[in-house]
Parts: sequence; structure tokens; C-alpha cells
Amino acid sequence: MLNYSAGSLTGRSSKPFALVIFGASGDLTRRKLIPALFGLFKEKALPDNFQIIGFARREKTDDSFREEMLEGMKQYSRFNPVASQEWQEFAKHLSYHVGNFDDPAPYKSLAEKLQQLKDQGLEQKLFYLSTGPEYFINVMEQLHGAELISHGCSSRVVIEKPFGNDLKSAQEMVKALQGCIDESCLYRIDHYLGKETVQNLLYFRFANSIYEPIWNRSLIDHIQITVAEKEGVGTRGGYYDHVGALRDMVQNHMMQLLTITAMEPPGSFTSEAIRDEKVKVLKSIPTPTGEAVQRIAVRAQYEGYRQSDRVNPDSKTETYAALKLTIDNWRWAGVPFYLRTGKFMQTRASEIVVVFRRPPLALFETSQEQLEMHRNRLHIRLQPDEGIHLRFNAKIPGKSNMGPVDMDFAYKSQFGSYSPEAYERLLHDFIIGDSTLFTRSDEVLESWRIMDAITAGWQESPVALYRQKSWGPSESEAILKADGNTWFPLEKAGS
Repeated sequence: MLNYSAGSLTGRSSKPFALVIFGASGDLTRRKLIPALFGLFKEKALPDNFQIIGFARREKTDDSFREEMLEGMKQYSRFNPVASQEWQEFAKHLSYHVGNFDDPAPYKSLAEKLQQLKDQGLEQKLFYLSTGPEYFINVMEQLHGAELISHGCSSRVVIEKPFGNDLKSAQEMVKALQGCIDESCLYRIDHYLGKETVQNLLYFRFANSIYEPIWNRSLIDHIQITVAEKEGVGTRGGYYDHVGALRDMVQNHMMQLLTITAMEPPGSFTSEAIRDEKVKVLKSIPTPTGEAVQRIAVRAQYEGYRQSDRVNPDSKTETYAALKLTIDNWRWAGVPFYLRTGKFMQTRASEIVVVFRRPPLALFETSQEQLEMHRNRLHIRLQPDEGIHLRFNAKIPGKSNMGPVDMDFAYKSQFGSYSPEAYERLLHDFIIGDSTLFTRSDEVLESWRIMDAITAGWQESPVALYRQKSWGPSESEAILKADGNTWFPLEKAGS
């Protein structure tokens, strides 16, 4: 995990492999997985000898499966228009296998097919569970029964989120899956970790000596993390109404951003060293009490959510969540971490804002100068318009007062428009066996510990409302106001 520049994937070789995608007739396969694998093929990041097998219940031939995947490529690939010759070469590596997830027979025939491929030199067996979470254990047990997975890492498995819907279900799933395969061979995917800007947080923090001495409670006042979505639930109301913002975004994506922002320097850039430090951050977050949740967490719905398709008209599911967390360790004790996420927000943006402490104001005698003194802020914009912006104070030329100025770094102007899709990075790491950007079981369980406490504390509290295309409910401001802070607007990074 040392080079994420354009074309770096080609420098990390993989052995010939057979990859089986369960749930291959679903949306994720044609929207993300096949376009990402084609991208790796086009960038020459795959070996010459590989096979991708779609496994699903619907009857299809190899040719009809390839045609469906090509239609997905035309809609979603970053390489459009897709060159006919390149697609034909790639499509030779695609095939289809019909089977029900709970029927042992198709797993037996799959094992026979994989044995034939092994005889042809494709020794690596890889499995991607692009299914609903209710099928995870069933598929894994069937794979284990067919001797396609076992302890000892003869094969590897990717599981999509959500990994459980609370601590108890996550614990049960961990136990069941680890009965089929070693933890080190199980890759829990979170596509947020595949984003170049999220990975760059590690380099930003640990490859620049100017930041490490100030990255602590002595100079940082608080940190804000925002993931805002511009659209509502749309046609996903039936799914979303059983999940909500806390489970859909905070438990996974936002906690990943928090841990990377707050973690200690790892001893190396190996997967276990980095994941160990992330888990230490989560273990240092106290479990909120029911009384504390009333002060540190707000849930809300955008106006009109209950009228959405397949949403319960009496629903209490949150489309917005805001919370304050603290990390009780030497680096961060006393520094609030404010998190917020919501649908139908004013704009689409993912951003981390590091707010530094105010300097001593004795030098600036007038109250007007004190009012003009802005706290230094570091804005790390993850999407869109990816970049890093530092706001500091400077004297305005020709005047005796000061004003804020920005130092800007924009990815697009510095590195051009090239940016690998998140699934390209993650799939390539999975293929070569690099688990750095995947979530370990203890990290999942620690995150659920915190989320469960917040969910329990919300049981007796009302659901606030907020206007569509706003920044959320006024109640969320109270969380920051209690500490003398306020949410910073994200219309323009660094504003």
C-alpha cells in the first residue's frame, strides 16, 4: 500500500485466479464490479490467465450474461465508449453458473469447474458475496461444505456491507463465518476506503512532518466530519426504512473517516499495523449512556420522507443523524468529534474540518480585531472537488484590520482528472491479498457497540424534522452550541 498514483496497480502483480461473484444478476455486479474488473484489465493490472464466474439463480447462458454486463459497462464504466476489441478480449474471461444459494448441488458442480480451472493454472479461488446480508452465512456454509473454503487461507472471500444490523447480529455473524474460514481470509468491504482521497489521509498525516506535532489536543479545538447527500431515498424507501442514516452511513463510512483522522502513527504500512491502530481509536470511545445520548445525538427526517414510496407512514427512521463523540486517550482527551450525515441536504459533500484553537488575543486590543480573528481551519474535501484547504488570518493590504485567506490544493489541477474507481482499488487489493483497506471483525464490533448505545438512547426521544435542501434540523446546532461551536457551511470548501 505504498503507491497510489495513476498506473501503480500494474506494479503489484497477482497470480492467476478464478473469481466467483455470488448474486451476479444484481445491480452491484453490472454497475460496479464488472466495470471495475474491466478497468483493471484495461490497465494491465490483472494476470493473463483469470476467470470471472457469475453465480445467481436466474437462468442465463454465458453469452447472455456477457451481453448484460456489456450493457452495464456502457452505462457505468469510466472508460466509455468501450472499445469493441478490448471488451471481446475481456469477455472471454466471463462465464455464468446457475444455482440457488441454499442448494448444495450447484456448489458441487462449481467445485468441479474450479478444479478444472486449477488444472489449467488458475490456483487462486476467490469469492465475492454480492448478495443480501441474509444470505451471507448460508453461502459461506455451502462453500465450506463443498470444500471450496476452509481454514488455512486456501481461498479468500469478500463480504459487502451491512455486516449485521446491531452488535448482537454482528457477533453471531462473526462466529458463524469464522467457523467456515479464517478471519485473515475474510475481507469486509467498505467502498469509502477505496476512495483516493480517503487513502490520502494516511499520507497527509504521516508523510508530512509539519502536521504530526500539531495533530493533538494541545492545538486542535475540535473536528467536524460531514457526509451530505443531495438526493432523498428515491426508490430505496423499502430498504432504507429498515436501516436509517446511523446504520447506513455512520456505523461504517463515517467511523472509518474518524478512525483514520484520529489514529496513532502505525509502526508500518502493513495491513495489521494500520487496522490495529484504527481499533484502538474505537476502543477509546466511551459507550454513551442513555442520558448522554439526549445531549450528544440528534436524529431527524426530511419533510416528506414518510410519504415516500414503501416508507411506513408512522416511520421513526432517521434520514439525518448528528452526534458528538470523544476519544479518551492522551492525544484526543477533551477534543469533540462532531459527525453529521443526511439525505436531501443542501449539497453533496464529504468533508473533514479540523478546527484549531484560538491564539492568545492580548496582542489584538480592540473588540473589532477580536471579532475578526478567525480560528485556523483545515478543510479536507473528500468529494466532490477533492482537495485540501487551509484557512488562516492575514492583514488586509492598506488597512489596519485582518481577514481570512485560504491556501488551496486541488487534486484535479495537480494530478489531472485520472482517479481510479474505489472498487478498482479494493478488488485489486483483494485479488493480491492485501487486506489494509478492508474492515476487521473487532473493528466492526466496536463500532456497533457505540451505535447500539445511541440507538437505545433514541428510543424515547422524538424525531426532529428538517427542510429538504437544508443543512438539517436546528436541533443539531445545539450539540455544538453547548461547547461554543457551530457547524461550518460546506457550500465552498474552506469557506
